[in-house]
Amino acid sequence: LASMRHILAGGEALSPGHARTLRDANPSILLSNGYGPTETTTFACHHPVTARDDFNLPLPLGGPIANTAIYILDAWLNPVPVGVAGELHIGGAGVARGYLRRPGMTAEKFIPDPFSGEAGARMYKSGDLARQRPDGTVEFLGRIDQQVKIRGFRIEPGEIETALTALPGVREAAVLAREDVPGDKR
Repeated sequence: LASMRHILAGGEALSPGHARTLRDANPSILLSNGYGPTETTTFACHHPVTARDDFNLPLPLGGPIANTAIYILDAWLNPVPVGVAGELHIGGAGVARGYLRRPGMTAEKFIPDPFSGEAGARMYKSGDLARQRPDGTVEFLGRIDQQVKIRGFRIEPGEIETALTALPGVREAAVLAREDVPGDKR
């Protein structure tokens, strides 16, 4: 990696241990922890990883990239106070138009942005639980639903359970994401 100048990590949570190893071995490389669902381009937030980070904790998502707004809202779409958990919403130029041929899902996840001041502006309900630190950086806390990410793919256990119970001879099903070996979710 000696020839690299800047590494943007995304798709999965950046392991603090891996980030520390990279920073220790290559202190001149700029390392950014990127966050952003597909519905809002590649990244919506980024956090420049530095030696000041606490590598014993999950790395923060950071702050919004240019032309992006990050809102942490309660169930009634009110901003929550600093330090309080809420659902992360993303607004700005990178928000997609919606899901192809999925109007119901589009209406559920892409909602009017009351904070933008721009007519017709929308924001994306990420389903991610987050909170804002006093310094303004955003921390990822998990999901508000049962969705899990495995090797970069979004998995909905409820959808798999529904498919399994539709099979002859299957009355009940439970789907769990397991991580018997740290970092190897299945």
